[in-house]
Parts: sequence; structure tokens; C-alpha cells
Amino acid sequence: MSQPHPHVRPIRLVPWVGCATLVCLLVGSAAFGQRIWTGGGRFTRTPPKIATLGDFDGSFLYCRGLYRSRYREMGGQGWGTDYPGADNNFSVRLAELTTVRVRLNENRQPNTVVVPLSDPLLFRCPMLFMEDVGTAELTEADVTALQAFFAKGGFLWVDDFWGSEAWKRWATQIGRVLSPDEFPIVDVPIEHPILHTLYDVKSFLQVSSIQFWYQSGGSVLERGPDSMPVHYRGIEDSHGRLMVLMTHNTDVADTWEREGESQEYFNRFSPAGYAIGVNVVLYALTH
Repeated sequence: MSQPHPHVRPIRLVPWVGCATLVCLLVGSAAFGQRIWTGGGRFTRTPPKIATLGDFDGSFLYCRGLYRSRYREMGGQGWGTDYPGADNNFSVRLAELTTVRVRLNENRQPNTVVVPLSDPLLFRCPMLFMEDVGTAELTEADVTALQAFFAKGGFLWVDDFWGSEAWKRWATQIGRVLSPDEFPIVDVPIEHPILHTLYDVKSFLQVSSIQFWYQSGGSVLERGPDSMPVHYRGIEDSHGRLMVLMTHNTDVADTWEREGESQEYFNRFSPAGYAIGVNVVLYALTH
């Protein structure tokens, strides 16, 4: 029997679990006939599938935020970083590892969508995912919409932005939405419930993109010393509920997007990446 992954330990068994570790679950066949997206070895820019009212039926729908980039970051593609593979693969695994009902299309694949931040359909999203946010410059309409989104109980997870400059730029942008005087950014401790909703996450995962990991001989510091340390930070509402999770100096979503490309990368990072992702979604849906 394989040994448990060092980053995670299941707290509760999901109803159909038949093996002892998250690794064992993930290497099994996809549930409901869904397929893991591999990109066929070609990772080109994919046009956004913009959300429509018909996409929302009360099921979980992976909503990716569409924003305007003012800056460019090495290895990033703005709003479309890790799109659409991360969105698809995470949705497949969420359906396998939990009883969350995931929205499927006519081909029995997850029906993921891209949502402009000022689109009224934002308020129908169960939560919002954004990547490479160190490049973002929010419009006034974006700011107003996100303020209303959080006031109505919305949850945002931003991932895959690296280095001190990207952090400063993002902190400025989110500070326009949630005033730091009223809503300060705080460190999320490893004991926080968001990291233990289903899986018991033991340490903060730091992972680079698969390209950097191979080219560097196994480093996870995409910006060298400026990538240290990894940060899991958040913004809470007045009741202590996390509204925003920010995973900085790490690329959790690449552990979803690239799981079908490299068994070595998968074994090293994907079980922990999925454990964190599942925990975050379940926290967002229940708080």
C-alpha cells in the first residue's frame, strides 16, 4: 500500500472511498465519464467561455474572473493563466472526492465559465477564482461589483502570483475593493478551518509551474529569493469569515492543470494541491 502524502491526511471519508490515500483516489478513473484535460502537449491561449444565464442551475460551477492586465509577468498569461485545464480538472476531481454536484455540459464534462468582474452573473457564482493577479488593474466598475459581491457573502481565491512587486500591486488593487483600514490582510494560520474542511493539510504547499520545476532541476522558487516565503493570506469580514484567500509565491492551480502531463509532478504536488482546493471550496460553500 502506498504511504500517505506528507502534506495531507483525510479527516473524513467521502461515501465511496475504497482506498486509503488521496493519491490512490486521484489515480483512479474519472467519475461520471469525465476526462482529465491534458492539453495534448500544446498549451496555447484558449478564448474565454463567457458565462451566460443558462450556465447556472444551482450546481457548482467553476467561475474564473476576467480582468484587464496592466503589467506582464514572466510565465503568466493574465486572467487566462492555467486556463482551461485547471478549471476542468479541478471540477472533475471535486466531483470525485466529494458529494458536491458539479455542473456538467452535454458531453458530461464540467461546464466551467469565465465571468467579467462587472457582469451581474458574478452574483450567481458559488465562488470566484483568479490567477496572476499581480498583473491586474481593476476598473471602477470591477471595484463596485466586487464590493457588492463580498457584501452578499461572496468568496474569492487568488493564486499563482509571485514576488514582492506582484504582491504590492495586488494589495493595492484589492485595497480599493476592501479598505485595509476596515478589512486588513492577515496571515492564514495552518490551523485555520479552511485548511481542514475535509482534508487535514499539514503544511503550506509551495509549488512552481511544471515548466519551471523541470527547467530548474526541481526548484519551486519561480522568482528566486524574492519567492520566499510562501504566503497564505486572507481578508475576513466583520464576523471572522474569510472572504478572500490569497496564495502567493505558489501555483496551486498548476497541480490541477498539469496532472495528466507528468506522473512525477503529479505524485509530488497534485494530491496536496487537490486537498487544498477541495478544502477551500467546501469552506466557501459552507461559510
